[in-house]
Amino acid sequence: MENSTIAAIATPPGQGGIAVVRLSGPESYAVAEKVFRPADSRKRVADAKGYTALYGTFVHGGETFDDGVALFYRSPRSYTGEDVVELSCHGGNAVARRLVEACLAAGAVPAGPGEYTRRALLNGKLSLTQAEAVMDLISAGGRQGAALANAARDGALARKISVQQQILTDLQAHLTAWVDFPEEDVPALETDALRASLEEVKAGLDELIENYNAAAVLREGVDCAIVGRPNAGKSTLLNLLAGFDRAIVTPIAGTTRDVVEQAVQLGEIRLNLFDTAGLRETDDPVEAEGVRRSWAKLAEAGLVLAVFDGSSPLAKEDLDLARRCAECRAIALINKEDLPIQFDAEVIAPYFAMVIPVCCKEEGARKVIAAAVARLLGTGRIDPHAASLSGQRQLSAALRARDGVNGALDALATGFGLDAVSVCVDDALDALYALTGENATEAVIDQVFEKFCVGK
Repeated sequence: MENSTIAAIATPPGQGGIAVVRLSGPESYAVAEKVFRPADSRKRVADAKGYTALYGTFVHGGETFDDGVALFYRSPRSYTGEDVVELSCHGGNAVARRLVEACLAAGAVPAGPGEYTRRALLNGKLSLTQAEAVMDLISAGGRQGAALANAARDGALARKISVQQQILTDLQAHLTAWVDFPEEDVPALETDALRASLEEVKAGLDELIENYNAAAVLREGVDCAIVGRPNAGKSTLLNLLAGFDRAIVTPIAGTTRDVVEQAVQLGEIRLNLFDTAGLRETDDPVEAEGVRRSWAKLAEAGLVLAVFDGSSPLAKEDLDLARRCAECRAIALINKEDLPIQFDAEVIAPYFAMVIPVCCKEEGARKVIAAAVARLLGTGRIDPHAASLSGQRQLSAALRARDGVNGALDALATGFGLDAVSVCVDDALDALYALTGENATEAVIDQVFEKFCVGK
């Protein structure tokens, strides 16, 4: 498949000003020549230099069906490292699909999901971590998330890991020589220097691992459950954060009986909001099912916004909710601060990271909540241009590498000998090579590209 010429629509489906069909492979220019006619008859596709463009028409079955622009890239100076031609036609599904059909009839084959980026990886244009960052950049919902993905795509993580690899490789070379060739009188590493090098690597891995959750929130967003008693103001909060009337708000208790979902951008964080049914005991089977779903959503969520009615006294249901929030990343919002407060917030405070008085009817509450959420999730401490881990694959490899370094430090501290230290350093190095993809198997690469879409 790597030797074939692939074609696919590289722009999102639907109507738009322009759609781009991308060709990549050894026959890209030959295929393009069959489907594209330069407006200047003196120009030939086969002679086009890299980083140039031609205006012309697109043909299929002897019929001209659109006009547009062809952009040319010569191997190896292209995204995939192969000859690439990008054909820009007018946007719209029908025209773009016909252009792909013309390319396939001219000898190209359909591109699989992520195949352009996969070829860039196989041709040495990207590392595995950079390839993963491409999808993160495409799906980023906020500027900081996009900046993190762009830093990874530019090699920030690969560079940081390479420094740690080099430290461990130098240590391992000395340890191996000392263990395997005792007759050569190789000097043993000084314990203090060895420990300092291992601790330097550990510190770098600790930083990456500790920042993983906050960086993941910036890249991917977080599921957020809005919970509370009936009429506490949950749906009003949902509407405030959404910026429009997404949920029905009435003074009648039990108006919300099912989970209402809405994705919103709160500062730099994308929240997948779930407005839940009011938590109370009820004989109504429909409402009871809604309450059951509310508790389930609370348990699943990565963030909980618990809404309490500040204008009424603390109730048993409020205390039950607070206790359930103790094991969650949860913020208590004491709503209706514009009314006389009767709610004793000190009783529930031990169960929450923060307790904040708000009025969910006022626009100013949105900024207050956004700042609290960023503080709780730790996104404010993330440098968007620094190296960061993305996805469970990278996190798992970093954890294995840290375990190896910790094992080496333990072996050094407990006097197990440098041969035991050497084994642990080997384990750490293997994990780092797995992280960067330098020893990635075909199965690992397939797993990475499963989340890509066609055309990328």
